[in-house]
Amino acid sequence: MASLKSKKVGSEMVKVISEIIANESRDELLKTVTITACDVANDLSFAKVYFTSISNLTKEQIEKEMNEASGFIRTELASKIDIRIIPKLKFVYDESIEYGNRIESILQELKNEQES
Repeated sequence: MASLKSKKVGSEMVKVISEIIANESRDELLKTVTITACDVANDLSFAKVYFTSISNLTKEQIEKEMNEASGFIRTELASKIDIRIIPKLKFVYDESIEYGNRIESILQELKNEQES
């Protein structure tokens, strides 16, 4: 179970990483990314950062690009967030939004069938 401190750090990291991507990144692919969540280990050594993207590249390609940019993002994060240890970042494509949309479309189809 995540501690209160790791939850607070994760919440702050979502905000700061989003700002870094929007304002300081020169890579246009990174600018298509939205950070959705961040799970930080209790010892703050590791963070799994969830994101979505409007890019037309595959999830794997975007994930690879994000993980390649993690060093830059981590360096920028160190100057903007006040914690002693900056976690190692692992970016993971967040499929929960797509999953929710699929469920929504299935429910809509069922509703349309009942009305017919």
